[in-house]
Amino acid sequence: MRYDDFRRSDDIEDRRDDSGGMIGGGGGIGLPMGGGGLGIGTIIVLGLISYAFGIDPRILIGGAEILSGGGQTTPYQTDRPSGQRKTGAPTDEMGSMISGILGEIDDRWSEQFAANGRSYVGPKIVLFRNATSGGRCGMAQSAMGPFYCPPDQKIYLDTGFFREVENRFHGCSGNACKYTAAYIIAHEAGHHVQNLLGIIPKVTQLQQAAGSKAEANALQVKVELQADCLSGMWTNLEQKKRPNFLEAGDIDAALTTASAIGDDTLQRQATGRVVPDSFTHGSAAQRKQWFMTGYQQGTIGACNTFAPGAVR
Repeated sequence: MRYDDFRRSDDIEDRRDDSGGMIGGGGGIGLPMGGGGLGIGTIIVLGLISYAFGIDPRILIGGAEILSGGGQTTPYQTDRPSGQRKTGAPTDEMGSMISGILGEIDDRWSEQFAANGRSYVGPKIVLFRNATSGGRCGMAQSAMGPFYCPPDQKIYLDTGFFREVENRFHGCSGNACKYTAAYIIAHEAGHHVQNLLGIIPKVTQLQQAAGSKAEANALQVKVELQADCLSGMWTNLEQKKRPNFLEAGDIDAALTTASAIGDDTLQRQATGRVVPDSFTHGSAAQRKQWFMTGYQQGTIGACNTFAPGAVR
């Protein structure tokens, strides 16, 4: 992916250098972490956790909480007071790329909303390491993967997740991982679009009224697949604006990543079995299908995962 000429967004809150006293984890479900790192054999799919404890209010892309059975809560660093946090476009290579991706996402969605007589205000991205406050969505921890917090309209992102996608999930390799990062961020921004259009609030109401966890999970799958489609749609729009921004292998890398983080793939790796009723993000085949639908057709109408029979 070529991104040198991307417009850099200032809607970045960079907490990667935050420091403070080391304290025990808190907020949300306490997840025990051992000291042995993140092993692919210890991945527990988020859908299984949601199935057991109810629908998580956060919208996550990775679909995995990573546990290594140590019985100790992961320590994390306290945040700086909000007045001391760095905001604006970062100058390091990773931060600059993310800022550029967000700038282009905002520009393309602003054009789409304007064409339909609406205004668009993009999400903010919070960059962090290990853990940080996730605002009204609880604690943001690296093992959760990137997520969008609807009430705060912020995307929380530990940039180490991109290394996990490459090295542990084998979702991409080399230069193509830059576009994989764009696919992931565009997916989270897709949730922001859903939020602005009233889709997430409506689905939340339907989930609360659902007769079973399986029914509520099925609604969540449609939300996630639509975000995959909107990510593909952004790629379509960006390619029309900048015909040479994609490089050979970029789309294949996105499809490989989509497959690697499909619910069935992660469940099979974690437990050796697949439980469709616990899916919250969709199967590998579904995620690839809906990303390509958005990429090939480039319209919001094509991304209607809620149409009867659209998701099988």
